[in-house]
Amino acid sequence: MSSTYSTNLAIELIGTGDQAGTWGTTTNTNLGTLIEQAISGYVTQAITDGADTVITIPNGATGTARNMAIECTGILSAARNLIVPANKKLYLIYNNTSGGYAVTVKVSGQTGVSVPNGAKVWLVSNGTDIVVATNYMAALTLGTALPVASGGTGTTTSTGSGAVVLASGASLTSPSMSAPTITGTSVAPTQAFGDNTTKLATTAFVQAALQALYPVGSIYSSTVSTNPNTLFGFGTWVAYASGRVLIGDGGGFTAGATGGSADAITVSHTHTFSATTGSAGQHYHGFGYNTGDNSGWFGYGSWSQANGFPGGNSVNWNGSGGGTGYPGQQTSGNMQTTGAISWAGGEAHTHSVSGSVGTTGLSGTNANLQPYVVVYMWNRTA
Repeated sequence: MSSTYSTNLAIELIGTGDQAGTWGTTTNTNLGTLIEQAISGYVTQAITDGADTVITIPNGATGTARNMAIECTGILSAARNLIVPANKKLYLIYNNTSGGYAVTVKVSGQTGVSVPNGAKVWLVSNGTDIVVATNYMAALTLGTALPVASGGTGTTTSTGSGAVVLASGASLTSPSMSAPTITGTSVAPTQAFGDNTTKLATTAFVQAALQALYPVGSIYSSTVSTNPNTLFGFGTWVAYASGRVLIGDGGGFTAGATGGSADAITVSHTHTFSATTGSAGQHYHGFGYNTGDNSGWFGYGSWSQANGFPGGNSVNWNGSGGGTGYPGQQTSGNMQTTGAISWAGGEAHTHSVSGSVGTTGLSGTNANLQPYVVVYMWNRTA
């Protein structure tokens, strides 16, 4: 009867009556070598750079894959694979290669587990592929701080109530924290502009949002005189529209054009007026001169009549020097009425009227203004 071999560790099982006188050698190999390898064996295995490295568990003989602990060595230029048999077995894998690359331990054609450079990981073959041997620890005490790169905090102590203190420059990937208090200068990914989710908004995100809100050409107004560059930290801003109000483009107005006046403007116009005076009654004008006591002296005055035209009776002369009478007669005083006399007829006539129209009201300077409040305005030019 021939020997057979165990399914997972490939230990030789001697058939009944076989190996008479030599069975001790086989038994010693099984117990002292093969089982010892599986329980406590530690071996180094050079990982081939540029190809997969294959290890086996041969029947009844020593083999690298039968060892409990396998230390991977070699210089790698990329991540590599360590191919193990599908035999159900526990492994402690230590990736001690150089180059900083991971080694994936797997059954041929399967996914396996990637062991980072410098890491020591418990793995197990479940008969199909390699998986992580543990996923739960009730408690863990570390002699030194677990590095952030290994999933730790980089520190052995924490401060505050339930606070976790991260090492300087620590990086968290998709952390889940309940109402944390973050101090110092922290760095987080900058989300795309327009993202309205509950992701953290960095200062870079806020800056991008402000720049989108105030692009070049924007107008900013405020009741304080601080330049917007000081407030926002970006852009070139110049004082804008001093003493002017803003109106929208269109309706006969072109963007950027200026016009208008603070002073009231009176449209050119004229005022006209007319007047008519009534006709006066009949009256006459005349003159005379003295040939008596004051020879050559001229008098002047006005005729008036009660009956008839001048030259008739009852005509009075009221002139310088006195006297009464009518043309051709001196009746009293020193008035000689025999000289040349002229008078105006008793027709209707008009009088000319001239003059100026007076002004009224107030000065129009700075009077053409709507109700207003003065603010500071800035235009972003760059």
